[in-house]
Amino acid sequence: MTRGQLRRMADLARDEGVSVRWEEARGGAGAPLRTVGGLSGMLRRAERIVIGDPFSRYVQLLLTLARARDLVVVDDGTATMEFISQLARGEPLVRWHRRGNGRGARDVVFAPVSATARRRLTPGAGRRVEVFSSMPVEPPEGVTVTANDFAWTRARFGPPRLTRGTDLVGTSLVETGVVDLDRYLAAVTALARAHGATRYFAHRRESAEKLHRVSAEVGLEVVRPELPLELIARRGPIGRTILSFPSTVVHTLPLALVGTGVRVAVCDVDPAWLTSHASPRAQGFLSGVTGTARDVDRLRSLAQESEGPNRPAARGDSEPRAVPSARSAAPAAPPVAPAAVVTAAPPGPVVPPASSAPMAAS
Repeated sequence: MTRGQLRRMADLARDEGVSVRWEEARGGAGAPLRTVGGLSGMLRRAERIVIGDPFSRYVQLLLTLARARDLVVVDDGTATMEFISQLARGEPLVRWHRRGNGRGARDVVFAPVSATARRRLTPGAGRRVEVFSSMPVEPPEGVTVTANDFAWTRARFGPPRLTRGTDLVGTSLVETGVVDLDRYLAAVTALARAHGATRYFAHRRESAEKLHRVSAEVGLEVVRPELPLELIARRGPIGRTILSFPSTVVHTLPLALVGTGVRVAVCDVDPAWLTSHASPRAQGFLSGVTGTARDVDRLRSLAQESEGPNRPAARGDSEPRAVPSARSAAPAAPPVAPAAVVTAAPPGPVVPPASSAPMAAS
């Protein structure tokens, strides 16, 4: 799904007049050297470099070749919040869901490269650093933050046709080892029943096995978007209510869908859902993602809802409902829409998912 979305986005970039060079950055043992060698001259000559993921070791390696005085990080992911805080504290760049301090054997070998990249991403004499993002961040001294308000997205797509149903947005928290699979499926089941959800928009990193269970056991229609969800939602049709767990979309969808009447609601991750392998920072980070989201409704956590209808509702909470536990019995009411797996994509050839992920450079 990552590969398919990148190809679709590359097509959109070409439509906007951008020259795109496609690199199979992980296409075999020799691909990394070929990619780095092929881009090194361009990187050394570039006066301005725009990157997407500062935590990527590939990006960090390429940054060691850069001499640009103008660096721009473009990322609407929640990891941007962690990147800004780590940059401010001068810490190594380690993804929030990783356990420990990133000092495994591979980390030690890569440490000099990572340190060089971090220095490149730190503003200094003759070096400007900008972050272009929709995430609510407090930049360290010297870093410029430009807010992405999704103006291009709104002008390019939509407004969407709204359905009467509710859509649920998937997350890769299971795949990253943060949330237990059975707990997650129980939560998805509970949300679908409580709010009448019929479709499940899969995250590009979700496993086929998990999506099969969402379809077969929960009864949701699984949609694999071939564009980022913000563009899919603007194209429509989209539900009048969109439910999500803490993720990027609780920040981006309200911006992309402003003025459409779509309600975006977020359900917190209960601490009981976390795996024993989850990073100690996971719960605090996920709570921060939810707490800083604007223009969304906060649903009471499923554990709180299961306490029963007599519990007083907090301001902004949805009405409490009884919620089944993990591996619960079949629902009293008929299940939601018939199970299916479909692809949301613009016209054109479908690119099958692949195990390796490419890098598109523009």
